Amino acid sequence: MEARLDSFSYDDAIVRKFLFATLLWGVVGMLVGLLIALQLANPAFNLGQYLSFGRLRPLHTNAVIFAFAGNAVFTGIYYSTQRLLKARMFSDALSRFHFWGWQAIIVAAAITLPLGYTQAKEYAELEWPIDIAIAVVWVVFAINFFGTIAKRRERHLYVAIWFYIASIITVAVLHIFNNLSIPAGPLKSYSIYAGVQDAFMQWWYGHNAVAFFLTTPFLGLMYYFMPKAAERPVFSYKLSILHFWTLVFLYIWAGPHHLHYTALPDWASTLGMLFSVMLIAPSWGGMINGLLTLRGAWQKVVDEPVLKFFVLAVTAYGMSTFEGPMLSIKSVNSLAHYTDWIIAHVHTGALGWNGFMTAGMIYWLAPRLFQTSLYSKKLAEWHFWVATLGILLYVTSIYSAGITQGLMWRAFDETGRLQFPDFIETTMRLMPMYWVRVAGGTLYLSGMIVFVYNIVMTWAGRPKTYDVFVVQAAPLGTYVPPQAAPVVGGAWARFTGLLWHRTWERLPLTFSVLVAVAVIVASLFEILPTFLIKSNVPTIASVKPYTPLELVGRDLYIREGCFNCHSQMIRPFRHETERYGEYSKPGESIYDHPFLWGSRRIGPDLAREGGKYPALWHVRHMQDPRSITAKSIMPPYPHLLTQDLDFATIQKRVDVMAMLGVPYGDAINKAESMAHAQADLIAADIEKAGGPAGLKDKEITALVAYLERLGVDIRAVKPVTTPPGGN
Repeated sequence: MEARLDSFSYDDAIVRKFLFATLLWGVVGMLVGLLIALQLANPAFNLGQYLSFGRLRPLHTNAVIFAFAGNAVFTGIYYSTQRLLKARMFSDALSRFHFWGWQAIIVAAAITLPLGYTQAKEYAELEWPIDIAIAVVWVVFAINFFGTIAKRRERHLYVAIWFYIASIITVAVLHIFNNLSIPAGPLKSYSIYAGVQDAFMQWWYGHNAVAFFLTTPFLGLMYYFMPKAAERPVFSYKLSILHFWTLVFLYIWAGPHHLHYTALPDWASTLGMLFSVMLIAPSWGGMINGLLTLRGAWQKVVDEPVLKFFVLAVTAYGMSTFEGPMLSIKSVNSLAHYTDWIIAHVHTGALGWNGFMTAGMIYWLAPRLFQTSLYSKKLAEWHFWVATLGILLYVTSIYSAGITQGLMWRAFDETGRLQFPDFIETTMRLMPMYWVRVAGGTLYLSGMIVFVYNIVMTWAGRPKTYDVFVVQAAPLGTYVPPQAAPVVGGAWARFTGLLWHRTWERLPLTFSVLVAVAVIVASLFEILPTFLIKSNVPTIASVKPYTPLELVGRDLYIREGCFNCHSQMIRPFRHETERYGEYSKPGESIYDHPFLWGSRRIGPDLAREGGKYPALWHVRHMQDPRSITAKSIMPPYPHLLTQDLDFATIQKRVDVMAMLGVPYGDAINKAESMAHAQADLIAADIEKAGGPAGLKDKEITALVAYLERLGVDIRAVKPVTTPPGGN
């Protein structure tokens, strides 16, 4: 009996929307990236309060990750999912809600981050109302995606769908649990985690945001679009299975390797290192599977720019996923952490893997979506070579900068003293490399602009009305496919022949539950001991909560993005304790919501800043850094001396911190008056030392209060002269 066929069409309008959003935000994100590169090379490019490096750096990372790469992922998922499942998306209305909701989130980020509204958590800076919006839009996307799977007409789920499922489930888990916080205002909140535990949760999220937002969905795109462009099947089905499950299970453990030699318990970062090193195997398995898909098509690679982009993208993926595990090894990490080496590593992946995979996908999609030929193959070639040169200039210069930093920071002279005791000496040595980075970024952005022009001109050549292609396919369950031939050798042969996995591919609910279990169980094995074993974070009796004025000063420090340049974590190495003071302990940051250990040192560590300088020094340093250090690249913050401090919000901030368990005592009832009293004392001290008068109601007094507090409590503890594991 002949099977009944359904007639339907694919929704390509939503794909076109996401494609154009990808192009728009790609240019915006990379333009902001070029601006902050210029700001590091010359501080004159800090264009006032709202366009300083500290406020723009998170805007750049969010724009590139969630706006550019995010829209690219959605472009590819909406196109490939419909064709792999032989079904139109579950709901056109949900697709549109997803598109416009995601763009609204991006616009909200573009407004709030320059205004200084941030949670200070890497890749999770957006404040609580936007976090809620992200969760809502993501759930809508998930309903639409899994609803499409439910009504599919293709029995088996292809490998690309596996990676999409893992991405959707894991990103939801990561986003929700890392962003748990208590609001202290319309755009202000405090993380429910503090210090060591907050650091652990952040890098559980931060590393796996890279894993499940910038890696697994792009691998899904690779498994769909690369074979399509090459007109070749994927090299190995078995390798695809091995790649997927090992990656999903191993990746989630790796985050703590970002915290080697910090106040995080050593067992946690060591465990993260072990799983990071194991990640080489599945990552390179995926790279090999991608590149060998092109076997027999090398002449086509030479002739077709689309395949050139894919080859370089997969190669960059292989390089990044080899370097990442190497950087997780403690001896390598001790040199690389806090340096520009990490920035070079990240951009190898972002510009090479994500950027080139996106470009190749869109070049392949454009003629099909716009039902015309690509405007200029020659411009696509030009884009490839210019952007490739841009990547090479960028990463070679910043790798050089990172290694230079690490070696100069740890150098001692023949007398046993630090060879470069002044931080600015290292900074000045990097300036030529920073200008080469600007040149590389300019080339990459130029290629991006040519790319956008080429696609827009392709769109301009579209027909007046798009043809609607009607697809016919049998509904799921209307016929029984032929049985597979019996496998010789019994149960073992069935196992090694992966027939069990073919069964899972017909059961999307079971498949999704298995993915969720792999991710959640692996996460709990690390999270629960960190939170439940009290010896992991021993308290220090001398460490007290911040005063109300210091608390709001800390919030101003966060608002201005100072955490993007300064760490507050002294590692147990001799070159760090000689330079900054006593190494950091887990109990120091038990009242820090959020933690501020940092991930880069563009400026010196501030963990022991308190008591080093008088209040007036801080005022002049914030007003004009070059009046203190002539060659400083720090942005000026003169607005802190003129903007009034909002004392009325201080009580609410203290109340929320008390809800989180911070023992505030009298401040629970009189936070505002206590803040006024401390501000009066600081302002009087500044004026007495010859500084400006009338600062008692200005924001600078609160920031000075915070900076003067850093590290003071720990001085009541007898110093340990030999740090554990130090060198």
